[in-house]
Amino acid sequence: MKVLVTGAAGFIGSSVSRRLLDRGDTVVGFDNLNDYYDVSLKEARLARLTDHANFSFVKMDLENREGVEALFAKEGFDRVVHLAAQAGVRYSIENPHTYVESNIVGTLHILEGCRHNSVGHLVYASSSSVYGANSSMPFSVHDNVDHPLSLYAASKKANELMAHTYSNLFNLPTTGLRFFTVYGPWGRPDMALFYFTKSIIEDKPIDVFNYGKHRRDFTYIDDIVEGVIRTLDSVAAPNADWDAANPDPGTSRAPYRIYNIGNSKPVELMHYIGVIEKYLGKKAEKNLLPLQPGDVPDTYADVEALIDDTGYKPDTSVDDGVVKFVEWYLDYYDIDFVKGQ
Repeated sequence: MKVLVTGAAGFIGSSVSRRLLDRGDTVVGFDNLNDYYDVSLKEARLARLTDHANFSFVKMDLENREGVEALFAKEGFDRVVHLAAQAGVRYSIENPHTYVESNIVGTLHILEGCRHNSVGHLVYASSSSVYGANSSMPFSVHDNVDHPLSLYAASKKANELMAHTYSNLFNLPTTGLRFFTVYGPWGRPDMALFYFTKSIIEDKPIDVFNYGKHRRDFTYIDDIVEGVIRTLDSVAAPNADWDAANPDPGTSRAPYRIYNIGNSKPVELMHYIGVIEKYLGKKAEKNLLPLQPGDVPDTYADVEALIDDTGYKPDTSVDDGVVKFVEWYLDYYDIDFVKGQ
């Protein structure tokens, strides 16, 4: 297949692109290489893809309507994996307009491209943040998610609603993936694991919010990628049993699906930090702070729908995944670190 992957220089997008290329697909990578975090890391991720003959790269903003239209018309994509977005809960409080421009306007341009160019399936990134004020655990795709706690979460819920309208109006198969706290090699510097590891190595204190009482459904990158690939290959179809009188939020009478991709094993933040400490052989100096605005105390994914429809359940343990990240971090930054010092 020929697949468009937006956010191809990103953490998840680069890993998904690599898997698609390795199995023989043609991939067109799309990214604007913005400076939200270290651009050289994005370029290094791209460098892992450019040695594939079936990979090409387009540098462009999602907001560029004419450019996106021309790209779709030129390439004739079979499938689209839309992972490009402005990320970050806390950043959305400071820079709300960026989220509307990238996550909402940009996603509209992708939907229009799929609609007008006979794309067979659109898979797009949503987020566990959409569960917001929900307190029922584990979070299920069959739950109502109408109370987001940040504009980032609201923009992801908006993406799901926009996708549904296109599935309904134009019979476009769409699948939204609610990712749960993705981590692993080649990760984002603004994520906790990156920050914790860097700070502990450099003997700097770390800020631990909610006094370390967070529980997160940390999900290793390889498990996320496998979930993306499986859902991409399992084209969304209408739910014949969908009942308008008792509507299921996770499915529809249109070709529309929502899935959680999480490890389904929440881990306390202190244990997460403890795995880094154990591997490095040194303790972190912790600043215990209250819950930040927009954050939720706990996340826990119900992945039953993913298992039922694709036969896949993420299963990499935090103990294994964190070690793989720290090993990558030391190698990538060429740090000659002696454990325990």
